[in-house]
Amino acid sequence: MDTTIKVDSKTRDRLAVLAEARGTTMRHLIEQFAESTLTPSELAERAAHTSEYLAEHFGVTVTDETSAEVLRKVRGQVVAHYATEQGAA
Repeated sequence: MDTTIKVDSKTRDRLAVLAEARGTTMRHLIEQFAESTLTPSELAERAAHTSEYLAEHFGVTVTDETSAEVLRKVRGQVVAHYATEQGAA
């Protein structure tokens, strides 16, 4: 069963550009997004599964503190990368 989703014209135009760039339709683009985007509960479930796997197979215990530290480091690296890229441009 099909349905209609109402968005403003700017969003519709952006979706059309993205779909064209990927060689697909807006319908397929939205379907891909819906299928690939995790809900907060799915993210939590995946994180718990990953933590269990790391503990079982590698003896690594991931805590909220270590996760937050890794996230801070990754964000810092991303910021540094883009700053370097902007300086080179």
